[in-house]
Amino acid sequence: MDLTSRYLGFNLRNPLVASASPLNLDLGNLRALEDHGAAAVVLPSIFQEQIEREEEDRERMLGAGAESFPEALGYFPPSAEYRSGTEHYLATISAARRAVDIPVIASLNGASEAGWIDYARLLQQAGASAIELNVFFLASDLTRSATQVEDAYVAILRAVRAAVTVPIAVKLSPFFTAPGHLLRRLEAAGADGFVLFNRFYQPDVDLASLRLHYEVPLSAKAEIRVPLRWIGILAGKLRASLAASTGVETAEEVVKYLLVGADVVMTTSALLRHGPAHMRVLLDGLRAWLDARGVGPAEIRGRMSEARVRDPAAFERANYIRILQGWQG
Repeated sequence: MDLTSRYLGFNLRNPLVASASPLNLDLGNLRALEDHGAAAVVLPSIFQEQIEREEEDRERMLGAGAESFPEALGYFPPSAEYRSGTEHYLATISAARRAVDIPVIASLNGASEAGWIDYARLLQQAGASAIELNVFFLASDLTRSATQVEDAYVAILRAVRAAVTVPIAVKLSPFFTAPGHLLRRLEAAGADGFVLFNRFYQPDVDLASLRLHYEVPLSAKAEIRVPLRWIGILAGKLRASLAASTGVETAEEVVKYLLVGADVVMTTSALLRHGPAHMRVLLDGLRAWLDARGVGPAEIRGRMSEARVRDPAAFERANYIRILQGWQG
């Protein structure tokens, strides 16, 4: 069966992608993911401010007391012998490209326009097959309008698009007033694809210490519904690729995302729970579902998108009304 799918201009052997997670920093895991069927991998994000803070701390450590005593010059090895976080990440990209034959997508989370540009260039030079822009900043400034927030996203993409030639995907949150309009603006600014949606980790309150604390809850199958709806609404209305993300635990979620129009389906939490071999479980489950119906991904992709279902209102307000009125205790 032909499972070939296209994403960001790549011809992938199937629609399954291992999305960004710490699992993907290990070359052994990347090889295992490829062996078990992953058609592409996304490396964890490189965070500009984190890298620059680490490098500042290193320079401060190396400079502390360096002129206090004659022998102090021998306290630390030369700076050139240290590998910064940037160098380590870039080396990982290069090593990953040599280790596997599938596309290796680098993820970037910048903090300034110069940072987005400079780091994107470094990622391309290191051999990244494509770059995923993991754009997020909390719109906590009460004087900043929704339009200004969207303008910032578009400006970041335009700056990166002008700096690199590799394909660019933009990973977005679902917290926009008009996601479709923003995606059209980003597509016009040079986006080759979109990852829907980013899953942000929110703070909680520790009542014992009265401090904010963060944890990393893995996604659950029920979280599929927001991206499922929006991919179904957007499918067929954009030239850019659509990658589904969040809630993919079994092959059922993979099939559902393809039915509403996703070009590829990404998973992280399931792989963290079960290991790289779970990619084979997802692939075998997808293949079994398709085999039982004598179809391939191309034949089901978008069959249940808003543009093709008999009742397009099922994606929008009419369905909301029916659900509320039809509930029985």
